[in-house]
Amino acid sequence: MGKLGSILFAISGLAVLGPARAGHETPIYPSYYPQEIQIQPFDPAAAGRALGEGRIQAYVGTRPAFPGGPGEAIRYVESLGSYLVVDLNPESPRVRAGKSACPVAEAVIGSLAEGEGDFRFHPYPVNAFHADYLHHFDLAGRAKNRFLGKPEATPPGLAVRAAGALAEKMVRRRWPGTTANWDAKVEEISLGRLLAGRRFNVNGRLGPPWLKEGWYHAYLLLAGALTDQAAKDRVEAHVRRLQRGDYDSPEEVYNLERELVTLLTGACRRVVAGYRVRREYYSADYAGGVENIAIDSHTGFNSAIFIRTVKLKDFPWNGWLTLGMGGKPAAAWNPIGGFTDDAGRLIWSALGDPALFPEPYN
Repeated sequence: MGKLGSILFAISGLAVLGPARAGHETPIYPSYYPQEIQIQPFDPAAAGRALGEGRIQAYVGTRPAFPGGPGEAIRYVESLGSYLVVDLNPESPRVRAGKSACPVAEAVIGSLAEGEGDFRFHPYPVNAFHADYLHHFDLAGRAKNRFLGKPEATPPGLAVRAAGALAEKMVRRRWPGTTANWDAKVEEISLGRLLAGRRFNVNGRLGPPWLKEGWYHAYLLLAGALTDQAAKDRVEAHVRRLQRGDYDSPEEVYNLERELVTLLTGACRRVVAGYRVRREYYSADYAGGVENIAIDSHTGFNSAIFIRTVKLKDFPWNGWLTLGMGGKPAAAWNPIGGFTDDAGRLIWSALGDPALFPEPYN
């Protein structure tokens, strides 16, 4: 069969298959891999200048500094950066009093409701960056109503500690001069820290499948603070069922997830106050910038979908992509898992070229 005959045969074969139908998620993403990718360490101040001058096309992971404000060609994307949680000190007389534990948590969280910078007040562990948020929408609304309007009930002399840059900024303004004898602690927990050691990359597949689910994040954040053994046992039973697929219908899944998060949020020893939005910046300048930006809703630019789809404006394909990152690569080579620090994961996304990865906007 000649070349023309082969082409006609292929076309006729496709015609027999009938129409193709697509869902909401694109099954195949067009790739625009550059012929060379450079990842360079930049501190935030230098990164802002480098973006403006076209020496890098994007800055991964951290917000760069723009002393005069970002230029017209500088754009940003948003993803889930961290959680803000409130822990109660079990040694505090206020907390040991039993009934006074929840009012302390409610007072502290209510005082954070006005927000600060990239912080979003959302006293429920599942938020709009999770695809399963719609399963929890009503529960999240009830949680917000529970904590709003509590600042005026703040107990006198309440001592609050902070851990993390965002927490320190928010606590310093509300509770200045806090002593070491603390009643509550406001802590920022980055998503990277929460999931550290839990990701895997095996045979071209990223996982585990529940890595980006809101119920799983709630479990990692709150399960360790439970003190009631019966609640702990029920939580672990629900998690086992969700991870094993031990259910018969979507409705059963949704109810399991809701019951699990309800159990986790029923106590006051640790409560989620909200989350911080991560902003990452790139240059959309013509012709030295990039376009066709796709990101992961939880890891932003540091994802396989970004490397696979980002397109240089100078070149339809190939070309030279230069990315900046805060800090120098430090992880050792792992022949199975790749690299384990932020820079290494980005390099591994390009080298490993995973065939399957989580829905980017889930």
